[in-house]
Amino acid sequence: MNRIQTDCAIIGGGPAGLAAAVEAHRAGLDTLIIERDLSLGGILQQCIHDGFGLLRFKRRMTGGQYAQAFIDEVEAEGIEVKLDTMVLEIRPDKTIYAVNEKDGLLEIKAKSVILAMGCRERTRSQVMIYGTRPAGVLTAGAVQRYINMEGYLPGKKAVILGSGDIGLIMARRMTLEDIEVKGVYEIMHTEGGLTRNIVQCLEDYNIPLHLGTTVTKIHGKDRIEGVTVAKVDEHLKPIAGTEEYIDCDLLVLSVGLIPENELSEQLNIEMDPRTRGPVVDEQMMTSVPGVFAAGNVVTVFDLVDYVSQTGEMAARGAVRYIKGETGGNEYRAVEAGDNISFVVPQKISGTVGEVPVFMRVRKPDEKVRLVFSQNGQSQKLKKHAVVKPPEMVCEVIDLGKTTDGPICISVAKE
Repeated sequence: MNRIQTDCAIIGGGPAGLAAAVEAHRAGLDTLIIERDLSLGGILQQCIHDGFGLLRFKRRMTGGQYAQAFIDEVEAEGIEVKLDTMVLEIRPDKTIYAVNEKDGLLEIKAKSVILAMGCRERTRSQVMIYGTRPAGVLTAGAVQRYINMEGYLPGKKAVILGSGDIGLIMARRMTLEDIEVKGVYEIMHTEGGLTRNIVQCLEDYNIPLHLGTTVTKIHGKDRIEGVTVAKVDEHLKPIAGTEEYIDCDLLVLSVGLIPENELSEQLNIEMDPRTRGPVVDEQMMTSVPGVFAAGNVVTVFDLVDYVSQTGEMAARGAVRYIKGETGGNEYRAVEAGDNISFVVPQKISGTVGEVPVFMRVRKPDEKVRLVFSQNGQSQKLKKHAVVKPPEMVCEVIDLGKTTDGPICISVAKE
């Protein structure tokens, strides 16, 4: 068995892991990135569209360009990277067991661990679609990889189920590759992706979006031949008599993302049922001391700039933990108030001052303010012309000035 010792082991070489590695190494930590793919970059490798880096770099970049900017920094810093390496187990004492073809079994003794495994897509079985199991039913991410990286066209006539951002982007991408996109069908009565993607990917290419509609059945034996779609009521149940058959040879599923947390659960980390990720404090530390989480493993973000930001927060937290500067076990809860579905971080120790707080609203609203409440006293924060569930809200709050007791963040009319 090969044995390695390091100050900070980062599991995942996507945007969160790369940003964390650079930040931790510049702070003086001996840093190791463990990545199961053959190259760094994570999902950004297959994101050839632009729109990345607007917050961080103040310019439009493709996913590959954004990833390469951090990969260049990792290489310039001389940070050690283990590619094609699968983590098998993490123990509470932060010992990691991993395996790869070159080194065989690895035992990595780390002083701190940053979980940056990203997220995965929901599949057909998780959205309960009836019918046969033919070829041609793929997730949006799989279609993206086939077209952008492998050079394959997986069909000629496509139906997209779900209006998540990857599905919207692939509606445009398939249209550019001369695949006929029959339409995007969304079970909810509001769109699930960013407004800019609705406009740039659907409206600009005359691709119809059908809200309150879902796929109820798949037809075909060896290859998909078509789908049945139907309108749904306010309880999301199909309405009898509204069924319509659509001829297609490709069904693209864009029905949500799930944080990749098998390793987190193995450590018995406290999980948040709303985000399906770890409960973290303002330093991105989980309930296991010295184990931090960043990026889409915490909650699914809509902007990669936020993913990188949480990676850097986790790295700074790891530095403080190793130096013995963490806040201990005295935490105050950060609660989701009116029209807020979740808040990250979910608790604070008060050892850090200004902290980005990430949240999503439950339902769309206009002309609102965020309200920060504690011990019966409220403080109005930034105005928002429009808030929507698909678009994450980020507010920087000075948590160092808060008093005892839980903190509540709400949305109120201006």
